[in-house]
Amino acid sequence: MKKIKLLFILCIFAFSINAQDRFDLLDEKLNQLAKNYPGINEQVDLSMNGVSVQEYIRTIGTTNNINVNVDPSLDIKLTNTFSKVSAREVFLFLCKRYDLDILFVGPIITFTKYTPPPAPVVEKKPSQKKLNVTYEKTADLLSYDLSGDTLSNVAREITKQSGRNIIFSPELSNKVVSGYMLNASFNGALEKLAFANDMKVSKTPDEFYVFEKKPLPVPQANGQQGSSNPFGALTGQPNNEQNKNSKIRIEDGLISMDVQNMPMIDIVNAVSNQMGKNYFLFSDLKGNATLKVDYAPYDEFLKLLFNGTELTFKKEGSTYLFGDRNLEGLRQSKLITLKNRTIEKIIDFIPADLKKGVELKLFEDLNGIIVSGSEPRINELETFLRKLDLVVPMVHIEVIIADVRKSNSLSAGISAGLGTNVPVSTGTLLPQYNVLLNATSINNLISGINGFGLINLGSVTPKFYLALKAMETNGILKIRSTPQLATLNGHEAKLSIGQTQYYLEQSNNVIGSQNPQNIITNTYKPLNADLAVTIDPHISGDEQITMTINVKQSSFTERITETAPPGAINRDFQSLVRVKNGEMIMLGGLEESQLNDSGSGLPFLSRIPILKWIFGNRTKAKSENKLTIFIKPTVIYN
Repeated sequence: MKKIKLLFILCIFAFSINAQDRFDLLDEKLNQLAKNYPGINEQVDLSMNGVSVQEYIRTIGTTNNINVNVDPSLDIKLTNTFSKVSAREVFLFLCKRYDLDILFVGPIITFTKYTPPPAPVVEKKPSQKKLNVTYEKTADLLSYDLSGDTLSNVAREITKQSGRNIIFSPELSNKVVSGYMLNASFNGALEKLAFANDMKVSKTPDEFYVFEKKPLPVPQANGQQGSSNPFGALTGQPNNEQNKNSKIRIEDGLISMDVQNMPMIDIVNAVSNQMGKNYFLFSDLKGNATLKVDYAPYDEFLKLLFNGTELTFKKEGSTYLFGDRNLEGLRQSKLITLKNRTIEKIIDFIPADLKKGVELKLFEDLNGIIVSGSEPRINELETFLRKLDLVVPMVHIEVIIADVRKSNSLSAGISAGLGTNVPVSTGTLLPQYNVLLNATSINNLISGINGFGLINLGSVTPKFYLALKAMETNGILKIRSTPQLATLNGHEAKLSIGQTQYYLEQSNNVIGSQNPQNIITNTYKPLNADLAVTIDPHISGDEQITMTINVKQSSFTERITETAPPGAINRDFQSLVRVKNGEMIMLGGLEESQLNDSGSGLPFLSRIPILKWIFGNRTKAKSENKLTIFIKPTVIYN
């Protein structure tokens, strides 16, 4: 509200300044005129009641000897009294009070109603509408979404993006056009745009596209245009029972037809002659046709007529060429490129019926296929390939492999005996207890015990030894790897992690019979132990991902001898799972557990719970190996 008041005040202020400038200018002109006519500045004593403005000003002019003229259309009655004021001041008062203006023509002063000058006209430049036109150069595809746009702007935008020149007749410059097309061939998109807006488009030999108005119907011999005529009347042939009821009508350049089993050559002659089309026959148009169409353009009509036959047509400039599909001059070659998927193996997916009559050649450099054949078959094949040319989603697969290994072993016992050689006392106390005592050390230990009371253990022989052993080991090993894979929908992703060990293979060859020579060959051969994961994803329409998962794990065991090949343990599984996009699943079950409880000692005593550790050696070992795999697939659309 405050902004509106401020704007109103500014407008009044600007108007008052403009009015003030106008009255200052009148005052200046009156002063200049007073130099030659001093009566303008002479005083006036005047008192009137209810007189017209014409009479009032005329009285002042007569009294002060001033040439005045008053517009007779002014309808103003004056009642006032002036004393000792100049005629100039009276004139300015009247102009301000009754919104009058003074025109000066030499010494003549003319009073008229003031007309404010017209406000300056600010020409608004029409905003240039951004046209929704796109062109895919690689695949020669044109898309547009037009609504109420002029043909000149549309032609300029298409020419700018495609590099192909488009011209039109002068009367079509401001023609409003509308239409929608998505990823259509360039020629087809222009033809549909012309048809939808009551125009026709043709291609000149020098690669120009010309838009024109549709031609008016050609007058018939009876002076009628676009009327229904018997087929015989159009061809000049006599009517017979076969074409008696057949009719063709041309209206606004569109063909309506209802023919029953009529020769194709007669139909083409009739329609082409009536529409004024130039044509040339490469071969006889054999066969009959039964056809019923309503309001079809000439090119569309020919496609319907020749569909399913061995005949075709081709347009060169303004001339139409007719004949067999395989004839020279009617064959075409075209490069069909794909923009959303690779061209590799695409030929294998094309149905055999679409390959008939055309020659296909992969052109991997431009990710396309070179097609040679008739135009209808090429167009049919291109339509099929466009349906296959979709974005293939990519699956990003995060794999987490967790391998946890736990082990525990306990070994303890006492060994005693007689040796041939006198051993030296040796061993370790920490971190494991493993001590070997000879006879001297044992006797010193016994002598330390003897003398306590009645205890007397005696002594051992010089070759006697005693071994004491007590050891425990624990281990935890965690291996975690996080590889990330990516593959296209329907293609396998593989991961392999492993190690290689070598073993010695020795071969002995005897060469010669009289003087045999023994040749020994040593060969080191590899063995692999791998963790291999293979994932084959398939994406459904609701982004559910079905995965075939194969996991294989192999590991080495101890060798029998140093040069022997290592043993191997293999574990594998296969799963078929389905998950949502972005969800994680866990696969487990590859678990290995080993338990070893063995010992040796004196019969019977080695089985008594406490005494078995004194009169024997015991070993207990336990190990666990657990492999867990986490898989998270994510769909990516590029």
